[in-house]
Amino acid sequence: MVCIKALRIFAAKISYNHLIFNIMSECKTVTLRTRPLKKGMLSFYLDYYPGYRDQETMKTIRHEGLNIYIYANPKNQRERDFNAAMSEKAEAIRCRRFEAIVNERYDFFDKRKYKADFLEYYRKQLRKHDQKWGFVYQHFYNFVHGKCTFEEIDVDLCNKFREYLLNAKQLRRDGQISRNSASGYWSTFRGFLKILYRNRMIKTNVNDFLEKIEPEDVAKEYLSVEELYCLAETPCKIPVLKTASLFSCLTSLRLSDILSLCWEEIVDFAAGGKCVHTITQKTKTEDIIPISDEALELIGYSPEKKGLVFKGLKRSWTQQPMKEWIRSAGITKNITFHSYRRTYATLQAAAGTDIRTIQSNMAHKSITTTQRYMKVVDSNKREATTKITLTRKG
Repeated sequence: MVCIKALRIFAAKISYNHLIFNIMSECKTVTLRTRPLKKGMLSFYLDYYPGYRDQETMKTIRHEGLNIYIYANPKNQRERDFNAAMSEKAEAIRCRRFEAIVNERYDFFDKRKYKADFLEYYRKQLRKHDQKWGFVYQHFYNFVHGKCTFEEIDVDLCNKFREYLLNAKQLRRDGQISRNSASGYWSTFRGFLKILYRNRMIKTNVNDFLEKIEPEDVAKEYLSVEELYCLAETPCKIPVLKTASLFSCLTSLRLSDILSLCWEEIVDFAAGGKCVHTITQKTKTEDIIPISDEALELIGYSPEKKGLVFKGLKRSWTQQPMKEWIRSAGITKNITFHSYRRTYATLQAAAGTDIRTIQSNMAHKSITTTQRYMKVVDSNKREATTKITLTRKG
């Protein structure tokens, strides 16, 4: 029995040593080095070999300054003691960095990362995404009262945030957010959770245990052909707002893309004419959207022009100023800027344009998205009603 026990202990040591050997031989090394500074000082830095990829920025890091300094040639015991204390701190940081890299390579969860500030990380991601991410962040910030670590992101907290969204107040105006807005915010938040799990920022794929918020099937407003004529004929106190609105009706461009559109992005289209060749703000994907001659004339296109097409246009003008202009045109519908995009889809469908063509022109990834815009096509519906009759023909 003693021999068997001894063999098991020996085997365990071999297994442990083999694991350590694998870590040391396969993992990147982190070496503590110094570089000379002025006035006889040395600066500590970490040397990563062959380089460490930051999971947030995806940039390869080869060196990291520690902002810890020592005397190059200590002259007395005080300076030697100072050097010893600073060297110990620098070595402790090197050990923590090495541990984090080993944890990530071997899928061990980094406890320091687990206790890090979730809101700070969330806020840094906003610059990579569209405006909706900012709204969701602000709602979550309000929900947790400005404090949350990665450790706290679990199913219970997320479900409570789901309930919060269903009863939340609007951020910029009075009143409660709509169920459809809550549904969109919740979907965006769940998408972020998926990214966190993929990047090993959280232990559990929380999405597996969360139910989506079903949107309401509400009537979507759009302009009829006659209403579009009236809007085009009605003066607006802010000319650039009118031009941008009508341009959206003719091209289906979103407000975010309208605001960022530059003359340089209007280029020759392979099939003839011009098109917008841009990175869509919402999806961050490259899109090519054809532009009609009438749309080019509307904005006064010229190849020599540079900079923003709708210079000076403000997002806030799409609220009260735009609504006043629409009312002055005799239109009583609740038209938003996004209604212009819906107008494009609906009128194209009514004119007989193939749904796949509309999908392509609107840069929809899924045709299901395009179909949502086309539930109501009056001329097609009216034509369909005449196809069933009780009277014989001829």
